[in-house]
Amino acid sequence: MRALILALALIASPAFAVQPGEMLSDPALEARARAISETLRCPVCQGETIDDSNAPISRDLRLAVRERLVAGDSDAQVIDYIVDRYGEFVLFEPRATGSGLILWLAGPAMLLAGLGVAFATTRKRAAAPEAASLSDDDKARLADLMKE
Repeated sequence: MRALILALALIASPAFAVQPGEMLSDPALEARARAISETLRCPVCQGETIDDSNAPISRDLRLAVRERLVAGDSDAQVIDYIVDRYGEFVLFEPRATGSGLILWLAGPAMLLAGLGVAFATTRKRAAAPEAASLSDDDKARLADLMKE
């Protein structure tokens, strides 16, 4: 029973990779750093935020975010600083400009294309004539085939 409770507690609680030595003494700046870290992807892990990743590059990114915040940068300036050095790949939500615009528009475009195909298919089926019933000769031939 203890093992089950421990396992549930580990699964339910977030596992942050931020070390106590990395945290800022100012709670407001630390909260901003955490918010920014949740929007940045680890370049190595790719599926984790830099806040959750234990990779050395993520630690460096977390420290860079905190250094920029202490220097007085706004959240947007900090994100721009990281993007300038690592590219837009580090953003979990790509910007809706340039090549990122393709990513933003691809989903709705595919949805509209799928709806168009579904609409055309249903209209074609509705317009198709029903199959004619069997003639008397065909019924007799079918009956002969079924006897054999």
